[in-house]
This record gives sequence, C-alpha cells and structure tokens, in this order.
Amino acid sequence: EAFEVPEEVGQTFNEKVKERGQKAYRQWAELFGQYQESNTDLADELMLAYEENDLPADYDSKLAYVAADTEPEATRASSSSIIQDLAEGIPYLWGGSADLASSNKTNIEIEDDFMPDNRAGRNIWFGVREHAMAAMMNGIALHGGSKVYGGTFFIFSDYLKPAVRIAAISQLPVTYVLTHDSVAVGEDGPTHEPIEQLATFRATPHLNVIRPADYNETLAAWKLAVQSKDKPTMLVLTRQGVPVLENTQSLAEEGVAKGAYVVSKANDKAEGLLIATGSEVSLAVEAQSLLKEKGHHVNVISMPSMELFEEQDEDYKESVLPSDIMNRLTIEMGATYGWERYAGDSGASLGIDRFGKSAPGSEVVESFGFTPENVAEIY
Repeated sequence: EAFEVPEEVGQTFNEKVKERGQKAYRQWAELFGQYQESNTDLADELMLAYEENDLPADYDSKLAYVAADTEPEATRASSSSIIQDLAEGIPYLWGGSADLASSNKTNIEIEDDFMPDNRAGRNIWFGVREHAMAAMMNGIALHGGSKVYGGTFFIFSDYLKPAVRIAAISQLPVTYVLTHDSVAVGEDGPTHEPIEQLATFRATPHLNVIRPADYNETLAAWKLAVQSKDKPTMLVLTRQGVPVLENTQSLAEEGVAKGAYVVSKANDKAEGLLIATGSEVSLAVEAQSLLKEKGHHVNVISMPSMELFEEQDEDYKESVLPSDIMNRLTIEMGATYGWERYAGDSGASLGIDRFGKSAPGSEVVESFGFTPENVAEIY
C-alpha cells in the first residue's frame, strides 16, 4: 500500500543498518573516551565546537574597535584583518574563496592550505565553482565541529543562491564573504556590478544580510556571524576604501546587532533622515554637513541589516525612524526595491534601477549621483 513500509524492509534495516550504526558508535565512544583521558583540553574544545556549536570564552580577546582617525580602508581589507584575529581565537574557524582569495582577502595568513595530505590546513581552495563552494560549506556545517566561511565577488552570489537557500532552510550558521559590492567596481562594467543582489538576498527568509559601513561595523558583523548557531550570514563588503566614522567605535557593536542605528545626530532637532548602508553611510554624513549649512538638520541612520532591524521591538524602531519625521532619503548603490518601507510615502530613494556602467569606479559612482552635493540637492 502507499506510504506503507514492508515488514521485511524494517526488519532488514534493524538487523543491518541499525546494528552497524550502533557498533560504529560504540567503537567511536570508546576511542573518544581514551582521547579524553590523554588530551583533556583538546577533547573539551572539540565538544564545545561539535556538541554545543559554541565559541571559546575569550575568542574575541584580540578584537578591538578603532578610532575615527584610523586610516580609511576597504571593508574587504577590514574583514581580512578581523579574520586573522578570529582565527587565533577560534581554532576551528576555517574557510577560503572560489579562486579569488587575493581579492576577497579570505586567507588565514599563519595557516597552511587544506590539502589531501594536510587535513589540518585551514585555507580552503574551493576552485572556480561558487555553487559547489556554498554546497560544501553546507556539508561542513551539517557535520558540525567548526565554523566555516567562503568568499567570492558579490555579483557571483547569483551562482551561490540555491545553496544559500538550503543553508537558510536548514538553519546552517555559515558565513559568506562577498566583496566588490557595488558599481564602484568600475571598469569591469555591468556584468560585474551588483544591482539587484541586495534586494534578492534580503528577500530570502532566515538569512542575515549585513552591509557594514566601516571597520567597526565590519567587526561587529563578523562577531554576529561567528556567534550565530542557526542562521547563515552574508557579509557584503567594499572594494574601495571607506573612512572610519565618528561614533562607530562606541556604537557599532550594539547598532549592527540591532540592524540600524543613529550614527550621526543632527545638531538641532532633526527635521529629516538620511538612511544609508555600507560605503554610502560616509556619503550621507558628508551630505548632512552640507544640509546643515543650508539650515536643514537631519539624522544619519546606518542600516547595515534590514533583517536584524525588523527583529527589534517597535519602541526601538521608533527611536531610530521616528514616525513623525517624514522627510526621508534612502541612499544605496543598488536597486531601490524594498526601500519604500523605510522611505515612506513622503520620502525618496537614491539608488540604481538599471544596470551599471564601465568606467573608473569613482566616475561611475558620480555618474549615478552618489555625491554629497547631489544627496543634499535631492533632499
């Protein structure tokens, strides 16, 4: 009959498969018991990672938020520095790139490569196969016992999509390091310049998409990624340098965890809001100064993660996006789809609802109107 397991199938399973598994487990338990006696600390570390999916208590001891006078750098470079410190604090963190390690900056510099003759290597060369990379990451996460990440250009996230969806459905805490996140890529042109990808992945349930604005937000995002036990994290990072913003040294950890926060308050009572992500947050801060000169006082909101912001209670959301402030401008170098929920009926969105252009990155950015002067003019 349909949906009925024949008796002989069940009997065969119990006699062969079940007994085989029980025997293998008894052998493993005996071997691990011997290992615990001779390697107590390593055995405890293994169980912390494998059974509890947790981190060492002092995993972040080398991590530190930096001051606003720190030299500007791309968030992909910030991510690289953070990976080095995390790798020292989390012995079971490993990962790599789909043959773009030098650009994604995913290598753990003090470690060897994972190879057939070196299973202890922590740098994985996934090869030019983004989907397979993400699928392998799912397998590693399902096995348990380690934290894994994989990198490629953000535009190639299209190849990752089916495996990312499985990670989200399966509640796998893998981390995607996706660099070259906007039209600032420049000369490579429309085929390599992300437009719709942010909207696509923000629409994916149970996936944290985080686009940090500077070093401090990148650090806060990485901490959320490795702390996650049941949700994949997508870090969307810049190719071009960005300044460390005033206030993120003290505000980024809590602000990124909550998805959005006021990164730069108006000097007077705010009459409007500039809401931005990633490299556009510093642009919004520059525009804020121009608007102040014209007598307009606005708050700048950094919104690295819509998903995390939507998880907050209504009081917090109201504190960041007051309902009585309807003059709002969202700023992001990507599709404006989805931003209407924050711009509101009286607001506007500065984005890119067409494919990109081929030219030096700074020229492309300017041609699409991402300048302080244009932001102030639109407002």
